[in-house]
Amino acid sequence: MQLLMTALGSYGDVLPFVGLGAAMKQRGHRPTVISNPHFQEVIESAGLKFLPLGTTEEYDELARHKDLWHPIRGPLLVLRTGMVETLRPIYELISEHYQPGETVLVAHALDVASRVFQEKNDAPLASVHLAPVMLRSFFQSPRMIGMLMSDWTPRWLRRGQYWLADHLLDRLVGRELNSLRTELGLPRAAGILRDWYFSPQLVLGLFPEWFAPSQPDWPPNTRLTGFPLWDQSATTPLPAEVDQYLQNGEPPIVFAPGSAMTDGGWFFSAAADACQRLNRRGVFVTKYPEQLPRDLPSCVQYFDFVPFSQLLPRAAALVHHGGIGTCAQGLAAGIPHVVMPMAYDQLDNATRLKRLGVARTVRRKKFRGPTVAKALSELLDEHSIHQACSHCAEQFDTPRALTASCEALEGLISSVGK
Repeated sequence: MQLLMTALGSYGDVLPFVGLGAAMKQRGHRPTVISNPHFQEVIESAGLKFLPLGTTEEYDELARHKDLWHPIRGPLLVLRTGMVETLRPIYELISEHYQPGETVLVAHALDVASRVFQEKNDAPLASVHLAPVMLRSFFQSPRMIGMLMSDWTPRWLRRGQYWLADHLLDRLVGRELNSLRTELGLPRAAGILRDWYFSPQLVLGLFPEWFAPSQPDWPPNTRLTGFPLWDQSATTPLPAEVDQYLQNGEPPIVFAPGSAMTDGGWFFSAAADACQRLNRRGVFVTKYPEQLPRDLPSCVQYFDFVPFSQLLPRAAALVHHGGIGTCAQGLAAGIPHVVMPMAYDQLDNATRLKRLGVARTVRRKKFRGPTVAKALSELLDEHSIHQACSHCAEQFDTPRALTASCEALEGLISSVGK
């Protein structure tokens, strides 16, 4: 079986698809990953075929865009660049490489081209969601910045907010989407996110039930399999300098604001201050070192790349933005989190971590050294927090999760031509 997989976004989006593709290859299938050339080396290092989408310059431009981390303008920017501008290029790539009767489409949440292709060609399609935020519910509603979706929010108010969100998405995406659909002889789509967006065959959630329990109003073909937890550790060993640093003192606090964060000077300044206040060692992880304070305290070490699956089990705590990949690695490591959600799925992920009893949250505007130090002190000193962290870590069975995901995709091939 051939798989055409779209991996859009940052490392937290791409790595799970690479892990899933590597697992499918081990089972004798032929995965091909459509992604930005920024990730070509990562994808090919796992033995997967790579198809380029866009340029590395476009990825860098988006990563450095001033609006990327804004709670409102950021998602609008990503919807435009990730959903609208990639629509036709992805559709063309799929058209060129799709083999009827042999190919299954595996679509990232930002990929609507695969859904169009599925509808036009009756192709097997899995809509893959790395986090539960896009799975709307009027029972346990996802939390999003700028929307009132707490447990006490009346259902009529939740419906009204979703109606506004649907109206906005239809305006933002509908013109380009319906232009393509008209060319293909398909009817116009309205209520895109509400009525059309998800695959009618399989919605695959790469997170476990204990993290986000299934809701009665989710798509009936939704299947949750668990976190894939692939982070290059199989192809990239822990750097020697990192191992040496970890051996030479107490477990550090890891600070990671996201792989695409390029303007996080304020984050690392607060982190350095918090480490000094607590007299604790710290590890700063970023691919953009220009964000770091000019003079790092002696208790802090910076590293460009570290596989989290090898670093976090040797850490005391994790301070991060709430991206789902970082959340999953922290949960697997069994350490407490301080989460500073800024946009996208981050608030919902942070809320779920708090429900599990493993995290504190700090608002972006209050992310300062004293506040971060206080939150960390509470986490590190509370026995019940560590018990909750250990309990979550015990729930992980990554091989089983990957097997379940592979079996779900393999089940789609039987639908070809039916």
